Amino acid sequence: MHQALLVPEVLLEIFAHVTEVILKPFGPVRFIVVVLYRESLAALATTCRAFHEPAMDLLWDEIEIESLLGCVTRLHPLIYCSGRLWNWAEGVRPLSTDEVHQFLRHSARVRSLTIISNRLLHLFSVIPAELYDFPRLRSLTISTRYMNLFLSHTLHVAIDEDLQPIVTCCATLEHLCVITPDALDAVDSTVDAVSRISLIVRSCKQLITLSCPLFDWAAWRHLSNLPTLTTLVVGDTRSDPAPPCPLERDIANFSPFSNVTALSFMLDSAPYAIAVMQHSQFPSLKEFKMDVDFLSSPEAEQLFRALSNCKACKTLEKIIVLSLYHEYDDDDDTPNNSLSAIPHFHCFTQLQTLHLACFNFCINLDDDILLEAMSTWPHMRDLEIEDLRMHYSPITFRGIFRALHLCPQLHTLQVPIDGTAVNIDVEPIQHTSLRVLELKTLVSQIANAEALARIIFSCLPRINELGGIAYWDEVNMHLKSLKDAALHATGTASNT
Repeated sequence: MHQALLVPEVLLEIFAHVTEVILKPFGPVRFIVVVLYRESLAALATTCRAFHEPAMDLLWDEIEIESLLGCVTRLHPLIYCSGRLWNWAEGVRPLSTDEVHQFLRHSARVRSLTIISNRLLHLFSVIPAELYDFPRLRSLTISTRYMNLFLSHTLHVAIDEDLQPIVTCCATLEHLCVITPDALDAVDSTVDAVSRISLIVRSCKQLITLSCPLFDWAAWRHLSNLPTLTTLVVGDTRSDPAPPCPLERDIANFSPFSNVTALSFMLDSAPYAIAVMQHSQFPSLKEFKMDVDFLSSPEAEQLFRALSNCKACKTLEKIIVLSLYHEYDDDDDTPNNSLSAIPHFHCFTQLQTLHLACFNFCINLDDDILLEAMSTWPHMRDLEIEDLRMHYSPITFRGIFRALHLCPQLHTLQVPIDGTAVNIDVEPIQHTSLRVLELKTLVSQIANAEALARIIFSCLPRINELGGIAYWDEVNMHLKSLKDAALHATGTASNT
């Protein structure tokens, strides 16, 4: 054996790229590719003593809880038999204290653990929580149903007497994802529920990524002081949409989230996220996403203003705000239910993606507003604006082509448009980057469809069809004819 293979670090690097690929029959004539990464590592672990430890470390590095259960002698045939059922654990008695040692046989090697399967929950019901120990754990994905079961001595934090033991994270945990698997298990609005999530968050000292339901302001304050944190996903559409407690005076303004580059909210309504954004600074933020069931015009105004004031003007590249649910009102499409949203985003000079889909109000947008916005976003690649609009849009084809001149890298454009006129009195310049053009119009008959198709064919060579509504069928038919004719001409010329 070469001496280099006796160095554990060298073996780990080699083993990380070792896979066996086989073709497995799938139906009468097809095959699927199966990558046997774990099988390859298991084979290496039994090759020789030098290979055993590095291969075993990688084999158990990233696993689901079911793999550990496979180490229990009683459960092994149920899990690994050839004809096993997905609900193999149904009716199986819980682990005994003696079986925990088998279960934890390889726990010291585990660095990434997923615990989400509801059908396995009863297997852990009689084991004292302090027996579970994962000393090298760096990444944890866990269902809220398991929060009262796993609490090892190495992960222990002090908790109030009224709160049951909950899973918490050691100081070296880097990635944490807490999920609610179904509506029945959703995090409720009680103080206890919020406190449990908050205790988990505040026990983590070196988090890099965090995804979990809502937590209290003390936990937000803790996170604002974590220099390691880069990605933060907060909320659950089944969680309480209201802030868990009023902002206390001593934590009204958090420390800057100095290294957070991605921030996302998933909520029923907006107040919680608005409160966070109004009291926070994100000087390194590159991506912001908010998926909220209901967002009113006043709430959107508060959110967009807070976002523009969070010190991310020179860094933010991607903004997505989605509010897809709508309750119909007779005043939906009136001036009182519109919002001048776009000017709030002018300050983001590095913006590459802006997607606003808000169906509880109209977003003010016309040729001049679009032109001014594009002049501040020279790096824009994806611009998508959807709203409640029920009447015609003041944006014209002339306005679109003027704006395109300012964004040479634009790939996708989706906006409402006035389809009654196609006069474009601007200098025709080809835009070779635009590949997706979706234009929403309420005009059932597009004026001069053939002329519009010729303009698109000559100025937007990568657009194969207009999307967004069926009214563009005639335009797309003419556009296809023009492209087919050009392709035929090219083929004829190459044969001469």
